[in-house]
Amino acid sequence: MTEFVVSEGGRIACDVVGDGPLVVLSHGMGTWRRDFRHLVPALVDAGYRVVNADMRGHGESSTGWASVTGRRAISRTDVAGDLLGVVRHFGGPATIVGHSLSGGAATVAAALAPELVTAIVEINPFTRAVKVDAGALLTVPRYRRGGLRLIGTQVLKSRGMWRSYLDVAYPGKPDDYGPQIEDLMAALRRPGRWEEFMKTGRTTPADAGARLAEVGCPALVIMGGQDPDFPDPVAEGEAVVAAMPAGLGRVAVIEDAGHYPHAQCSDRVAELVVAFLREHADDAVRHPG
Repeated sequence: MTEFVVSEGGRIACDVVGDGPLVVLSHGMGTWRRDFRHLVPALVDAGYRVVNADMRGHGESSTGWASVTGRRAISRTDVAGDLLGVVRHFGGPATIVGHSLSGGAATVAAALAPELVTAIVEINPFTRAVKVDAGALLTVPRYRRGGLRLIGTQVLKSRGMWRSYLDVAYPGKPDDYGPQIEDLMAALRRPGRWEEFMKTGRTTPADAGARLAEVGCPALVIMGGQDPDFPDPVAEGEAVVAAMPAGLGRVAVIEDAGHYPHAQCSDRVAELVVAFLREHADDAVRHPG
């Protein structure tokens, strides 16, 4: 069932299904909530109530939000505020599962409202400020292929470059990859939607990186070993965890996955997430504080 969580800035579209402890899913830039289409049923079968949300400006969520940066942008802090509104609406606390940009948003949400966030899962997150590694562009082919396409997407505002990037970001394709990507590209051609996607490139993860030391809940960082967005995806995941308070976070690696393991390898992501939830979030919900 699709519901809309309304705030002063607009409304967030959410699919809501299942019963049990609350888990909120949030996708990355330039995509939509369908990215989690294979993960949702696994979480519901494991006994969770799942809210799968479209990021502001994406999917069926509204456009034209005001950013905390004061610019026409979409930051991790913006998305964190939206997610906390979703958690409140559905009667949290909740575990937040965030991918890419939303991984950084999960960090911010956990730091801002620890009473609402029992645990976080960050999938291939952009949580720390990163710079283009010129040396790795020459020596790491997957990083070069992905990075040049991402740069082209933002600089040239090219839908074709974004479509090409997605092909690189999925080194293995789920059976429904083709139709889903075509549907996504059609959605991005709707009036105003491409412009909203471009807003995500006008901020950096610096706001999330600054909050890592303030995280007080358990955290799982899942990295695809073939993610083209980082020269060394495992090292990036480890750096995110290292910036959190000691003992809170851990890294899990899916070696053959790219930037979208929750869509490419949903069974393995589900196994990791469910085990993490049962170890941490379920008990926190039963015994808050």
